[in-house]
Amino acid sequence: MKVSLGLPLWDPDLLDEFGSAPALGEVARAGESAGFDACFTDDHPIPGNDSFAFGSHHAFDPFVVLAIVAGATTTLRLHTNLVILPFRNPFLVAKSAASLDACSGGRLILGAGAGYARTEFEALGVDFDERNDLCDEAIDVMKEVWSGATVTRQGRHFDAPGNSARPLPVQRPHPPIWIGGNSKLAIRRAVDRADGWSPFPNPDAGAAERRSPVIDTVTALRTRIEYAAEYAEQVGRTEPLEIVFMPLGSDGQKLDMWTQDLPSASWVVDSAGQLRDAGVTYLAVTLPGQTRRDLITQIEWFGSEVLPSVDQL
Repeated sequence: MKVSLGLPLWDPDLLDEFGSAPALGEVARAGESAGFDACFTDDHPIPGNDSFAFGSHHAFDPFVVLAIVAGATTTLRLHTNLVILPFRNPFLVAKSAASLDACSGGRLILGAGAGYARTEFEALGVDFDERNDLCDEAIDVMKEVWSGATVTRQGRHFDAPGNSARPLPVQRPHPPIWIGGNSKLAIRRAVDRADGWSPFPNPDAGAAERRSPVIDTVTALRTRIEYAAEYAEQVGRTEPLEIVFMPLGSDGQKLDMWTQDLPSASWVVDSAGQLRDAGVTYLAVTLPGQTRRDLITQIEWFGSEVLPSVDQL
């Protein structure tokens, strides 16, 4: 089981410590040396202040950050977790993704989703109620662009009478697409259009505002994974679906940078084993640390004490 490492770019108070190219490069190289498969960051161009109470936060542009990481590393994969597709014209996302994949030698993992924060959609001038249709359209359009074909398509908010784009992604036919979200609609989107499904731990508190079903136990996650398998069989999908999740205790505790103390290595490995048994194939983790030195110490600990066991799962 492979693991993606979250980059610590959520807290505005820590930007001086983590928000420069040298700092990002130092953390990313530590992750690469420790044995992580990828690193990730997410996407909030202009979050509404009302959304911070239920999980939203500030964020760097994911393609800018991961381009810096690409230049500082050689094998670490570059994971958007998640890019919100309705925020942008799909041709712009296709260009950013293809450029990053080409410049990095084929290391992009495009985690993508429909989004949930209404006030952020309003600030960006995007109809919140269109978000699912826009997300599906974007995936289809990006695949067409990445094929190298001339695009002749009229979309919901664009008209391409005969257009094409270069560079193409190095990964063919395209970088892996992992769809975020806990809903059955997100699961069907992943099965129908993508290579993986990336749900997230979502406790009951604030779940309504996040507009995504509660997943706070391994049992709740397993039920959703079983639905994905049933739907895949129903539509005739035979390719395996990557299932990406965070280590999660039976009490809903997750391993992330908001906690000050890491659980034991055995806790993480046991959780990973439970998730594997439920159908998870790939982990995403964020580690605590208020300074680069502290974070790198945690990364090195994870690499020596956790990854060897998780790799065997």
